[in-house]
Amino acid sequence: MSKRKIAVIGVGKIAQDQHLPVIDASEDFELAATVSTRGIGHGDLPVFRSPAELYAAMPEIGLVSICTPPGVRHAYVREALDAGKDVMLEKPPTTTISELDDLIAHAGRLDRVIFQTWHSQYNAAVDRAKVILSEEGVSAARIDWRESVRKWHPGQDWVWEPGGFGVCDPGINAFSIFTKVMPFPVFVDSARLIFPANRQTPIDVDIAFKSSQPHRPDLSCGFNWLEESGEIWTIAFKTGAGNEVKLERGGRTLRVNGEVVLEHGDEEYARMYDRFADLLEARESDVDVRPFRLMGDVFLLGARENGPDFNW
Repeated sequence: MSKRKIAVIGVGKIAQDQHLPVIDASEDFELAATVSTRGIGHGDLPVFRSPAELYAAMPEIGLVSICTPPGVRHAYVREALDAGKDVMLEKPPTTTISELDDLIAHAGRLDRVIFQTWHSQYNAAVDRAKVILSEEGVSAARIDWRESVRKWHPGQDWVWEPGGFGVCDPGINAFSIFTKVMPFPVFVDSARLIFPANRQTPIDVDIAFKSSQPHRPDLSCGFNWLEESGEIWTIAFKTGAGNEVKLERGGRTLRVNGEVVLEHGDEEYARMYDRFADLLEARESDVDVRPFRLMGDVFLLGARENGPDFNW
């Protein structure tokens, strides 16, 4: 079968680091064009300043991968669906849950495929952890998600604006793993969000969760965006059988009682595009709202504190 032509809309760091090279190596997709308000292209492929320009010039392209900041995604996805395109979109999907609900309904009305992605879910170690926890249960869990905003979002002021999510932008990756592997639903019990005095989104977050489980598991979480010693992307569980299960490196390493039982490289975006190919073949959509709803509850329940100014 010939490769499906796809365009990438929004050519920032994540598109350049992951989407473009994964598409280049894909057996299912062929990059046909990019859309960038800054005019960033890829090789000698056409580059357009707006999606409308792309759709007018290359109507034969039936797929788009939208990698813009979340603030414009609702409008961009709507525009793509109305133009008859099937859509993949980066995380977090939109700035509000209501916008995402609207996109799900609109894609359904138009019989288009919409694939709302959580890249951290697409790790074999995450899949293995889910099986273990479903068999043994969970008595405790601790999320620690710490990284440097200066490394991962250098100079990107949109992350500090309303709708930019702040440290909850990477933190939602932890939630995407957490909600996938947990054998029962969890809810936000309380949260503390520290905002730089000169910014509109949080830089440090502490969360306590609760559940309806009678054994009252101890569930907590911490996000921080000023970690300069290296990335700490871990979720540690204690199972009902007394075993310690730990996902490290953002879900790429699984330890059980301190021993590595599965470790692999960066395969998540390649697996994500494989999933998109399967959805297109089956003409099915895939949207997991759970991480987004849980993060929304953090902001709804969270107590705000002001911290020191943040400057690049």
